[in-house]
Amino acid sequence: MEIHCSANVLVMTIRLRRGTAAAVVAVVVVLTMPAAAHGSPGAAPTETASDRLELPRPTGPYPVGAEVLHLTDHDRTDPWAPTATARELMVSLRYPARGGSGGGHAAYMSTEEARLMLAGRGLGDDAPAEVSSAVTHAGAGATGIQSRFPLVLLSPGLGNHRATLTSLAEDLASRGYVVASVDHAYESTGTVFPGGRMLTCRVCELLMPLPVEEGQKLLKAVSTERADDLSFVLDRLTGHRPAWHNSRMIDPRRVAVVGHSMGGNAAASAMLGDRRFDAGINMDGVFYDRIPAAGVDGRPFLMLGNPVDHHPGGPDSSWDEGWQGLDGWKRWLTLTGSYHSTFTDAPVLGEHLGLPTNPGATLSVERSIRITRDYVAAFIDLHLKNRPQPLLDGQTPDNPEVVFNNP
Repeated sequence: MEIHCSANVLVMTIRLRRGTAAAVVAVVVVLTMPAAAHGSPGAAPTETASDRLELPRPTGPYPVGAEVLHLTDHDRTDPWAPTATARELMVSLRYPARGGSGGGHAAYMSTEEARLMLAGRGLGDDAPAEVSSAVTHAGAGATGIQSRFPLVLLSPGLGNHRATLTSLAEDLASRGYVVASVDHAYESTGTVFPGGRMLTCRVCELLMPLPVEEGQKLLKAVSTERADDLSFVLDRLTGHRPAWHNSRMIDPRRVAVVGHSMGGNAAASAMLGDRRFDAGINMDGVFYDRIPAAGVDGRPFLMLGNPVDHHPGGPDSSWDEGWQGLDGWKRWLTLTGSYHSTFTDAPVLGEHLGLPTNPGATLSVERSIRITRDYVAAFIDLHLKNRPQPLLDGQTPDNPEVVFNNP
């Protein structure tokens, strides 16, 4: 096992045995934006008001509101912090809102969170400020629409801040969903908690010295612990004493769980452990917590991945095994020209900061964002809103990059 860890990147390569051959697969990649290739090591692009970093605009009919919750599960001790008395989570909510309400654009992340995410990438002092001041399309504290909407929980990759799924979250909210993006304590490069506490990735530190089998056991534990986190968030958003004042917007009978990388495995783990999750999506994550032969009680699941690691018979055999275990409606899609972080905000951030393209990433930023949004939304619309989705029936002329696998 090889692990490379800096303040913003953790890449762990495990040599997995498949029969007599060894396959090499990158199992954890944290916001893999390559270092700048031109200029001095500390150089950062200059910026004017006209080229300020802006996330892609949402495509749905609803304006979007944004709020942040700090949740504490007093029934669980934090598995990664022995001195902690409880498990803490930070949750960003995006939801359909009344236009013109709210206190301006919601923040993307704090400057210090951005600094930790970008540290060691050869960027200058201006880069964290550019990222933290990125223009979002949600009104901070905007008034929620008094109606009932399905709920989508988002879980990011190991080492990634929850903000790296903001473009997807805002788009889903604009299409008529309440979206809760979860930061799992001690699992990102840096997340601010109340009192100005910056919690960094202790899990990354724990992984570094471990041999292969022990590393895989730890990563499985991360997935199952996240599943408990997601169930707890669902409790606090829909229970008898909800933590969010707009909780009546949520229809607790329609809930999906979606994740990237480790968050994708956590989506499957959450469905295995909690029947309240009606549908799930794994975006390019290894199934450390394997899907059993008994399946997920016939509930629908989408696997959306890059063509290098996650094609049938590819180096990550957990996808072939997971596909066989899924016992309900299912699709396995690979996105030609994509890489591990295509399904996050990484392409947008990398393009704005002038970073070289990730090797093998031939898909444009616009197509990366659009395809991810459209296929995730189509899956959730089909299974939470019962709206037919021809997009999921097979390859379409408008989306030649999307390959339907039927192993």
